Amino acid sequence: MWWYRLGADLVVVLHLAFVIFVVAGGLLVVRWPRMAWLHVTAAVWGATVEFTGWICPLTPLEQFLRTGAGSTSYETDFIGHYILPLLYPAELTRDIQLVLGMIVIGVNVALYGWIWRRKKMKNRP
Repeated sequence: MWWYRLGADLVVVLHLAFVIFVVAGGLLVVRWPRMAWLHVTAAVWGATVEFTGWICPLTPLEQFLRTGAGSTSYETDFIGHYILPLLYPAELTRDIQLVLGMIVIGVNVALYGWIWRRKKMKNRP
């Protein structure tokens, strides 16, 4: 069932895009300030998933699609070889998850601090 495999690959790409948005989406706020509401919500979700050890809903969806495609493990295509290890590192531990959560918060606090200072400087007489 090729459409299951395609669906699983699309979920992985969407998952990676979401992770990138969680970490660096604050940069979009410079251009589109209203994006802050969406980004802050996503960043809080991403940090919460890391701090609590929850599983992102995209992970079981991808696994369901891979099973539907008749695959029990990831195949060694581009997505399986390059993108999946970024999302599901083999050495991921609870401590690493906590560090990742702190990185999400730290990067975003720095980004929003930079945006705030930039806006404040721009509004000076």
